Amino acid sequence: MRNGNGFRKLIAWQKANLVAHLIYDITALFPKMEILGMTSQMRRATLSVCANIAEGYSRRGTKDRKHFYQMAMSSLTELEFFIDFAYERNYMKKEYYEKIINAEIEAAKVLSGLLKST
Repeated sequence: MRNGNGFRKLIAWQKANLVAHLIYDITALFPKMEILGMTSQMRRATLSVCANIAEGYSRRGTKDRKHFYQMAMSSLTELEFFIDFAYERNYMKKEYYEKIINAEIEAAKVLSGLLKST
């Protein structure tokens, strides 16, 4: 850690990190035929959210920082689609779907606030 807690202190990153862990847990239960498909896509998208928030945090200029936060929001929106699609395909139980979609929505709200404040 270069600078204390750095990006880890951002609530947006904390919420996104929680979503990432949930995605990894849930996709571990997906059919094996989806390892190179949705499992891979969902994991990359969720890690992209966290990574872009972290990278944006490290940027000095407001325009640059906002660009990375916007990329994080785009990846989060992509992830939301995959969560819905996986549920529609019966790859997760309703209780898992509700838990992950609620966490994703919460992360999106906080990230949206971070974007507005930047």
